[in-house]
Amino acid sequence: MPSPHAIAVWNTAFLGDAVLTLPLVRTLKTAFPEADIDFYVRAGLGTLFAAQPELRRVFEIQKGRQGIGALRAQCQDIAARRYDVWVDAHPSPRSALIARFSGAPLRVGYSGLPRSLAFTHAVPRRFDELDEIERLLQLTTPVFRHFNIQLPGFSPDIPDDDLHWPCLALAEEACGHAKAFFSSLPAGPCLGLHPGSRWATKRWTPEGFAGIARKAAGIGANVLVFSGSQEETLIAREVIRLAGLEGSPRLFDLSGSLPLPHLAAFLRRLSVYVSNDSGPLHLAWCQRVPTAAIFGPTVRRLGFFPRGKSSTVLEVPESELACRPCSLHGPNACPQRHHRCMKDILPEEVWQHVQPYLGQSGTSPE
Repeated sequence: MPSPHAIAVWNTAFLGDAVLTLPLVRTLKTAFPEADIDFYVRAGLGTLFAAQPELRRVFEIQKGRQGIGALRAQCQDIAARRYDVWVDAHPSPRSALIARFSGAPLRVGYSGLPRSLAFTHAVPRRFDELDEIERLLQLTTPVFRHFNIQLPGFSPDIPDDDLHWPCLALAEEACGHAKAFFSSLPAGPCLGLHPGSRWATKRWTPEGFAGIARKAAGIGANVLVFSGSQEETLIAREVIRLAGLEGSPRLFDLSGSLPLPHLAAFLRRLSVYVSNDSGPLHLAWCQRVPTAAIFGPTVRRLGFFPRGKSSTVLEVPESELACRPCSLHGPNACPQRHHRCMKDILPEEVWQHVQPYLGQSGTSPE
C-alpha cells in the first residue's frame, strides 16, 4: 500500500484541545515522514502553530453558524486539496459532515451515530478509560493498519512522557521578544498568574490570586499577570488591586497585551505558573513549566489535566463535594449556587506548591 501524500488533521475545538492534538500530529509525521500534514484549527489559533515542523499548512476555521452556501464552498475548497487521509479529532456533527465531503478516501473519526457514518473507520473514544492525548492517539490505529505501519515502542494506550508529549515549536520572533523582555526584569524568579477563564465557574477567586501575588512579591519574585479577553483583563486588574501591587517594581501587568505565540514564549520563561483550567494552562505545562492548576467544576479524571512531575492539580476531592464535575467545560454559573469547588481551595494550599519554585534564584532558559 503506497504511503499517503497528504494528511489533514481537524480539531477546531478550544486552544487546549488543539495543543493536546500535537502528539497525534507528531505521531502521524513520524509514521509518514514524506507526507504533507495540514492542521485545521479554530480561528485565532493558527499563528500559534505556524512554526510547527510537522505541518505544511495551518488553516483557521471560523466557528459559529454558517449558511449552506458557505459550508458547501468550504467543503469544495477542502476537497480540492486532495487529501489521502482525513483525521477528525473533534467529535461534533459539523466536523463529521466536513469529513464526509473532504474527498479523502480514508476518513477516521470517533464512533457514535450518526456522526460515525461520515467515516470509513470509526474508533471508540473510550472517554472513561483514557486521558485526552491517548484518546486522540486512538485515531492512528486504523490509519496504521490501513497502510501496514508499525512504530517501534509506540502504543496509543500507554502514556509516554516522550512519545505522547505535546512538543510546541515557536517562531524565533516570539522567542526573541520574550528573551528581551525577561532580560530587562529585576533579578529573581518569575511567577506567572492567569486568573481568567472563558467560563466563570472555572475562575478561582481574585482574592486567592491576589494572595499568591502578594506573597511572591514579598520574597523578591517578579509577578507577571496574564489574560486573554477584555473580561479576563478586568479580572487581572482586580487581582493586582487586591494584591496592593499597583506601581510595584515587581509587578508586570501583561493582561490582554500578547498575541498567542508571544504569550507561549513568555510562559516558557516562567519559574512557576498558577492558572485556572484554561487554554494558556496547556501552553505552559506542554513547555515543561512548573504549573499549579486550579480545577473547580472540572476534574483531573476527565483527562485534560497538565502532565509532568512539576505539574500539580489543586482541587476539592470529589468525595468531599459530590457535585464535581458539573460539566465537561464548566458552566457560567454554579448549578448549586455555592461555588465551593473554587472557594474551598485556600491560598495557603496553592502557595505550598508554588513557593518551592520561588525560594531560589530563577534562571531564564536561553
